Parts: sequence; structure tokens; C-alpha cells
Amino acid sequence: DRAIFYRKHNNIPESWGTAVNVQAMVFGNMGDTSATGVAFTRDPSTGAKKFYGEFLINAQGEDVVAGIRTPKALTKASRLEMKEGGESLEEAMPQVFAELVAVYQRLEAHYRDMQDLEFTVERGKLYMLQTRNGKRTAKAALKIAVDMAAERLITQDEAVMRVDAAALDQLLHPTIGAGYKRDIICKGLPASPGAAVGIVVFDSDEAERLAADRQKVILVREETSPEDIHGMHASQAIVTARGGMTSHAAVVARGMGRPCVSGAGDIRIDMKLGEFRAGGRVIKKGETITVDGSSGEVLFGAADMVQPELTGDFGTLMAWADGARRMKVRANAETPADAATAVTYGAEGIGLCRTEHMFFDAERIAAVREMILAEKLPARVAALDKLFPHQRRDFAEIFKVMGARPVTIRLLDPPLHEFLPHTEEECADVAAATGFDAKVLLARSKELAESNPMLGFRGCRLAIVYPEIYDMQTRAVFEAACDAAEQGDAPNPEIMIPFVIAKKELELLKARVDAVAEEVFTARKRRIEYLVGTMIELPRAALKAGDIAEVAEFFSFGTNDLTQTTMGLSRDDAGKFLGTYVERQVLMSDPFVSIDAEGVGELVGLACERGRAARPGLKLGVCGEHGGDPASVAFFERAGLDYVSCSPYRVPIARLAAAQAALSRG
Repeated sequence: DRAIFYRKHNNIPESWGTAVNVQAMVFGNMGDTSATGVAFTRDPSTGAKKFYGEFLINAQGEDVVAGIRTPKALTKASRLEMKEGGESLEEAMPQVFAELVAVYQRLEAHYRDMQDLEFTVERGKLYMLQTRNGKRTAKAALKIAVDMAAERLITQDEAVMRVDAAALDQLLHPTIGAGYKRDIICKGLPASPGAAVGIVVFDSDEAERLAADRQKVILVREETSPEDIHGMHASQAIVTARGGMTSHAAVVARGMGRPCVSGAGDIRIDMKLGEFRAGGRVIKKGETITVDGSSGEVLFGAADMVQPELTGDFGTLMAWADGARRMKVRANAETPADAATAVTYGAEGIGLCRTEHMFFDAERIAAVREMILAEKLPARVAALDKLFPHQRRDFAEIFKVMGARPVTIRLLDPPLHEFLPHTEEECADVAAATGFDAKVLLARSKELAESNPMLGFRGCRLAIVYPEIYDMQTRAVFEAACDAAEQGDAPNPEIMIPFVIAKKELELLKARVDAVAEEVFTARKRRIEYLVGTMIELPRAALKAGDIAEVAEFFSFGTNDLTQTTMGLSRDDAGKFLGTYVERQVLMSDPFVSIDAEGVGELVGLACERGRAARPGLKLGVCGEHGGDPASVAFFERAGLDYVSCSPYRVPIARLAAAQAALSRG
């Protein structure tokens, strides 16, 4: 069972089998001149360069780990630091200790890594039972790698390869203290890392109100939608009963740096009673819970928290990684705060600015709804004119933060029904707040409803029918860029048209973008360099990449939707069975976490090849959440992409993973 678990935990194929060592025994339980112990050549928790471990006089190895007797420190310094009684190995058996020190120094120098040693002393004679590279925390791994490079035991490139990129999450987010006893309410998917404590709320408006009163809240929902953005931003963490690793809650939470547990299927929310049930327990609104987004656990009460520490070693290793990598790393961001966070973590641009996320505050959503309800063009344009100054200000602030770094702006993508209320109660609330007729709202919502909206009237299809939407957005981009240039900045906008399946779509919309740009530049007597490209997120777009590249100046792979449409999987619903698929090796991993290289990856490779054949030098990037997954980043390096883009808090992971991928290729 242990071998099976170990293989599964470390993604080792079952076909490799299990190795067995057979060795002669020595005995540490032959009296007071015998002993047994475990040692590390460096501290596995902190990485400090000191001999670390424990031993027992007159004992066998199992006695040290079984907890029947309390082990003693190896060194006198450790014994004094821990305020232990009795003697350390250094004091009780000085000759054996001196020999053990010589052995550990020799072994570390030979293997050029921190060693985990097991030893036995039989009647005063030292026997080494085993040595292996020691397990360590991310903090320790970072320090050990940097220190060993400084000691010239390893090279800087080897130091970069020594740190698990995914484990950097431990350094970038708060975590729960190692000794805290967990009272687990339920489990879900570890959708966004980190941990947070707060009181339970079920409503986004209430979350925002309580947060304004300086209360720490955790938003618990069946699932989230774009209308929950303000509540998610106000919350310390998010928990959803439905959804997968790339659900709305997961993607937005990662972008905001909020811990998130999604797909916690045991949760049953009762909004009227203000409570949720899970595992036979009832948790009421206002009670304190802890969310561990790294493990997918929801805990009762307030856990002990450990805050992240980004030490000097972190900056040193990141500098070495940046020197080794080929691919650029950008961030997905649509607010100045997210953009600033991304720059702090080393992002070299914005790879995805989702403009629809800018529409959901109270003032803007009213204008969006007015635009959707308008039956004639003049009324639609009047509503869009209300949104225009907000969009222009948003883009201007982002350009100011990003300076000369490229900013890829995706024009409106989701279906219009997402912006409208859906139930009679919601319609009545919106009608009261906006003055619209509730019946008209409900009728329009039903009219726009689709059986499969994610494959329906969205993205470029909206703009083909209602070109004035993209006209307003592109005008806001170019006027903001001119404003930024007049302030001495060097804006670098890239306009991305989403959901394209045909060259003609892009031809029609690029012509509109270019025409608006020319109008703005003529009026402002200033020109801004820009690119117009598309998101490759549908199989047909990948297959027709050669044709599309005749118009597109860049491709950005939207691997979340490309995975859905290629594999026929809903990222919100597939969590119900994907675990079984991975367990039974139908799939080697969750394709929404690590890219399906054999299927989805084949389409990415094909699109790269055909796109660059039609347009040599075509800029290629990825903006799906796979951009922050180390295994996927390795694939994108092999595919020859120019950059990856991910959530701001995953940028360091992507930087390190990109370096490791480049070094692995030689």
C-alpha cells in the first residue's frame, strides 16, 4: 500500500515496478555502547547548514520513529537549544560522533545535496544503513540550493533545477501551522493555494459590506459568476460546492491571490436558514472557518497561520532562473492592483486582460444591462458611451503600471446573458435599482438564454452582430494609450479577438479595430504601435491556423476552453469523475491542471507549425491557467511558444518552470 501511494503521490508510472533492498542487520540494542539514529546534513525545515537529527541509546531504528521513547539531539548545541536533559551523541559517544561527522561531510560532498542518513552503533562501532537525498520544505530547498551554489558544490543552473517550481506556492501564500490539529468540515479541490480564516457569508453584497467594516469573511457559494467579483475581492477565501480546477471561482481566486476550495460536493447551502451542511455538521452564517486552498480542506475554527517570507535567497534564485529561461512570463490581470502585483513578482507583461471583469461594479453593470436591453443601434451606442470613460480610465491605469511592457487586451468574450438577472426575484431587485421594467428584464434574459452558452453567442460572434461593442472598447484602448504616451509612458497594447473559428471573422473585426485606431491617432496627432491577434481556443481555429495567421499578428492559446472543446469535458462538471479517470489511468493527470499533451497539445503544436508557416515570426503565447503549471510549461517550451501567462501569484512558479524546461532541453 505504501508503494502504491508513493507512486501515485509522485506521479511514478506503475509499470516501473518497485525496487527492494535486502541487507544484513546490525543491532543498536546491545546495551549502553549501542545506539541508532537518523540525521540530516542540513536542517530540512530551514535549510540552515547544521548537522541535524536524533538518536536513542540501546535502541533499534523503529524505536526512534515509533515515539515510545523520546529521542535525544545529536549535537551538544542542539541539546542546549532544545533545553533537553541527558547527553547528546556528541557527549555520550564522542569518537562515534566524530566519525559520523566525517562520514556525513564526505557523503554530502559526493552526492552534492542534503543527505538523509540512518545509522546504527553496535558496541561502539558505527554502521551506516542508508543515505538518500533528504526531503525538505520549499523554504529549505531554496536556501540549500543557493548556499550550495555559493559553496561551489553545484552550479547556478543546478541550483535552479533543485527547487520544485510547484512548491514555491509554499513561499508565496500564508499557510497553516504545521502543529495545528485540523477539525475538517469537508474537502474539495485545491483550486487556489494559501490559507485564510474568516466568518462564513453566503452573499457577495454582504461580503463586501462586512469587509468594509473590517471583518474578515469567507464567501461560501454553490458556484460563483462574474456578478460575484466584488464579493470575492472582499473575501479572504472562497468555497464553492460545484466547479472544477478551472471554474470561474478557481480562475478568479488564483488571479486575486485568494485561497479557494472548489467542488466541495458535500456542502448543502440553505440561504433561507443562513447555513450550510456537510458531513452531518451544520455551519451557520457568522461562524469562523479556515480554508486551506493548498490541500482542498475546509476546517472549523481559526487555524494558526504562518505568513510567507520572500527572503534574499528567493531573489537570487529567481535571477538565476531568469538568466536560464528562453520563454517570457506574463500575467493575467485586469486591475491596476493585479498588474502591480504581477510586476512585483517579475511579470514581463500582461498576457490576458479580461475586459468583461471590468463591467461588474454597480455603476457599470447598469450601463451594460441598458446596452443589452436596447432594441435599436442609437440606444445601444448611448449605453456604450456611458461605459466608455470607465474603460478608458481602466486601460490608462494599467498602461501606467505596465510601462513599456506588452498588454494583451481581450475584447468582450462571455455571452450577454451573464450580465442579466435570471430569476423573477433578481429581476425585481435590478428593476428597483435601475428603473427598468422587471418583466422586460426577465423576458430579455429568457430571450438570450442558450442551451450551451459557452459554445454560443459570445466572443467575436457578438462583435460580428453588434460591432459597436468592440468599437467602444478599442477606442477606449487607443485613447488610453495616447493619454499614457502624453504622460511619458510607452504603452504597448495588443488587441485580442476571442473565439475565432475562421479567417473572415478576424478580417472583419481587424478592419474595424484598424479604422478606430486611425480615427483616434488622427484626432490626437499621435501614433501608437499595436498588434491585433486572436485567441486559439477552438479546435477549428487550431486546424485553420495557417489561414488565420494571414490576418492575426499573434496567437494566444486559451487552453482552458481548448481542453473543454477538444476533450468534450466541462471544466465545471468533470470533477465528478476525473479523479476516477486519473486513478484508473484513463488519463495520467487532470487535463485542466496539466495540459493533455497527446490530444490538446497536438492541436497546439499543429497551430504553431501552420501559423508560423503562414507568418514567420508569429508571436505565440498561452493565457490559460496551464501557463502556471510546471509540467505544462515544459510542454510549451518544447512547442516553441514565446511566452506563458498565468495568475500574478503564479508568475514566480512559471519563471522557475520555464528556466527548468529550457535547461532540460539543453
